[in-house]
Order: sequence, then C-alpha cells, then structure tokens
Amino acid sequence: MKNKISVIFGVFACASLIGAASASASFQEKVDQCLEKHANTHEAASVTLQCTAGGGKLSDCKVLDNTAPGRGFDKAAMCVAESLPMGAKTGDIKIPVKFTGSN
Repeated sequence: MKNKISVIFGVFACASLIGAASASASFQEKVDQCLEKHANTHEAASVTLQCTAGGGKLSDCKVLDNTAPGRGFDKAAMCVAESLPMGAKTGDIKIPVKFTGSN
C-alpha cells in the first residue's frame, strides 16, 4: 500500500528538492517506512519542524506544531527529515509536513 505525504517547503527549499525520478521514488519509500514505523497510515496529521540546514542535510530538528499529538506523527516527521535533501540551503528552516492518510 502506497501512503501519501505532502512535504511543503518555502521557495528556496523547493528548488533544492528537484531531482531524478529514482531519487523521488527512493524518498517516497523512506516516507512510507517512517510512517509505517511510527504512526497510523490511515490517519492524517500535520507536523511543523524547525531544523538547521547545512551540508545538504537537516540536523537539530524540533517539533513546533503537531495536529495529532501522541499518535507518532512527530516521530514520523523527524524520521522523514533525516532523508530530506537540502542542497546548498543553510541556516534555520521550518519544515511543514502533511501526512494525508489513506482510506
């Protein structure tokens, strides 16, 4: 079963996510793994993280907002953040992550 996620970034971060189709498939697989490991794949939730971008990756992420506290979506979002490519973006960045759930 394929789970869906929308990862919404500002204009600068969006440009850094453009890549090959194989990279997108690999990222979607990671998203699916994180969601299945930490949260209910049938539920929807939004999580906002604040992270430090540098060296093409995110670090020191903290949860700023979670619409489904106690349901594991915060952990799923943190797991997803570990795999987000950041390109040359540096500094503090807010990452809104929306898990759409499946019916």
